[in-house]
Amino acid sequence: MNKYLKLIICLAACFLAGGLGTIFTISAIPTWYIYLNKPFFSPPSWLFAPVWTTLYFLMGISLWLIWKKGYNKKNKEAINLFIIQLILNAVWTPIFFGLKNLGGGLVIIILLWYFIFKTIKAFGKLDKTAAYLLYPYLAWVSFATLLNLSVWLLNM
Repeated sequence: MNKYLKLIICLAACFLAGGLGTIFTISAIPTWYIYLNKPFFSPPSWLFAPVWTTLYFLMGISLWLIWKKGYNKKNKEAINLFIIQLILNAVWTPIFFGLKNLGGGLVIIILLWYFIFKTIKAFGKLDKTAAYLLYPYLAWVSFATLLNLSVWLLNM
């Protein structure tokens, strides 16, 4: 497969995962999320779209750097870890915003953090740049985990 087609697929997969979440987020923010108690460090709502757009772009490039090397035994585990974390990423929003389940969202985001970490370790063995591109994602999800925990505790 052409390496540029792989790039398009990688970017599309990441942006699709994020795009699915907006269905739940857009309707829940003005009708539910805005009324929740939030910690003092909760960022403004407008910040999330540019941050996630950047992160999905970096994630897509990272995946592409690994996939363009081939889908062989050596790379398969790393790519599978990426797919698992991407699924968890896509599942968090419908649970947190769609079902309005703060505790369920916390469980998912902790699992997400773990699989991002595992993906970075696996990618690092294959391509350092691919691993480095995921560091901002891990940092943001670390912050988001603290935010999710705080919102859950403040609204119990």
